Amino acid sequence: MDINLFRILVTVAGLLSFFAIAVWAWGKPAQKGFDEAAMQPINDDDLPHGQAGSEK
Repeated sequence: MDINLFRILVTVAGLLSFFAIAVWAWGKPAQKGFDEAAMQPINDDDLPHGQAGSEK
């Protein structure tokens, strides 16, 4: 195996990994978890001042 074949294999593996992560991120099963994470800062607004973050 020469260096060019190794470079091709690494490039193809990286491209396939990218597409796999993209499909996972935009898939329906992951959507619920991402929606909950996106709403977390808004849902924490009902806490009294000083409990949600660090005090100065």
